[in-house]
Order: sequence, then C-alpha cells, then structure tokens
Amino acid sequence: MGPGRRWVRAAHTALSAALLLGLLLHRTDLQKQEERGELLQPLIFVLLVLCSVLLYFKVSLMDPGFVKPEEEAKEGENKGQGVVIPQIPGDIKLRRCGYCLVKQPMRAKHCQLCQHCVRRYDHHCPWLENCVGERNHPLFIAYLSVQLVVLLWGGHVAWSGLYFEQSWEWLQHNIFLLVSFLLIFIFTIVVLLLLVSHLYLISCNTTTWEFMSHHRISYLRHSELENPFDQGIILNLWRFFCARRLTAWENIYFHKNSEPV
Repeated sequence: MGPGRRWVRAAHTALSAALLLGLLLHRTDLQKQEERGELLQPLIFVLLVLCSVLLYFKVSLMDPGFVKPEEEAKEGENKGQGVVIPQIPGDIKLRRCGYCLVKQPMRAKHCQLCQHCVRRYDHHCPWLENCVGERNHPLFIAYLSVQLVVLLWGGHVAWSGLYFEQSWEWLQHNIFLLVSFLLIFIFTIVVLLLLVSHLYLISCNTTTWEFMSHHRISYLRHSELENPFDQGIILNLWRFFCARRLTAWENIYFHKNSEPV
C-alpha cells in the first residue's frame, strides 16, 4: 500500500470521526436525545457511521477482480481459494493485455494505476484508491447507499443545531455546524448522483467505462446490438447482486449476437 493510498484512507476516517464527534458534542437533536436518556437514535447513527467506514475499507482493500495469470488462477482454484474462474469455450480466443500480458476476459480492462487487468472494469475510484470491478462493485453500491443515509441524517442533525441571529457571536457558535452542513450537502449531491447513475447502468448491465467509451471498445463497436450484455432489468439486477461466481461474459455476448434479430 503506497503513501498516497494511506493518506486518502486516513483522511476519510478522520473526516468521518470529526463530523461524528462534532454532531454529538454540539447542541443538536442527537445531544438533546442523549440528555433525555433517549439513546436509540444516537446509537443507530453511530452504528451507521461505523458501518459506512467499514464498508469503505472493505471495498477499498479487497480484490476488485484482478485477472490472474493462467498458472496462478488454476493453482488458486485447485486449492479452493477465492472465486471460481468461469470456463470459456476453447473456440473463443482471448486477447492478451499489452501491459501485463495476461489473457484478458471480455469486459476486462487494464488499470495503469493499479497495474492490473480488472474483470468487468467499471472505473478507478480516487477516493477508494482502488478499482471498482466485478468482485467489489456490489459492495461499492452498498457503501454508497449506507453513506447516503448517513449524510442525509447528518445534514438534518447539523441543521437542527443551528440557530440564527445577526451577530458575530452567532458565527462563532455556529461555524462548525455551518461548515459541516455545507460539506455534508456537497457530499450528499455527489453520492446521490453516483448511486443513481450506477443503479441505472447496473439495470442495463453496462459499466461506466463501457458507457463512456462505447465507440472505442471493439466488442461493442462490432456488435450488432447496442448492448449485447443486457438481459432485462430483473435478470441484470439479479446477476449483479445475487450471482456468487464470476461470469463468462463471452458466452452471453456470442449467444446474444447469434440470436435472430
């Protein structure tokens, strides 16, 4: 783990802790509930913040779906390690990556920041300092969902502690909550847009990379279908959230393209 990655993750943890402590220690609804002995909502809020931080580290530290060299993949599968590698028919030829020289499954892309090819590559997230790919994408959605709930609740709590007067003392007493509310508002917009856009792409069974670079990706450019991986919203969502194995996208691609139009 490089120093840049440690810095980003430390910043995320410090920011989450600072906002949590600030909202609990200032005169907000949460503090008033604590004083009355009503601890359920403060406890749930703290647990949600902890859950969001744990999900952040889980997604940022886990293997997003790095493509292993053939020898390593077979050895890991024989030992029962990791996820079972999908079998691809012998008549389908996989291209080799020009950077790491592994056989690249369909929908995989080489990330120059991670120095690996990633299965069903979506994007490299600078805030996670990790790629979002086939293995960690569902958890990424879970993280965004929990984070959005925390931000919406945190924004409400910060606003509840503000009181408005036209004096210098007002700013002194409210500066932390005011800055917290503005930060939370900005983060809420970003997370909401991310979550909505990802859910839309997932429902279509496409990725951020494929959506943005459709005209440059050979298997999409040469396909007779606009999206050869789309199997309908219900099956797309089920495959994304419930499938336990990596998918051989080549099978779906060639099956869909061979169907009569």
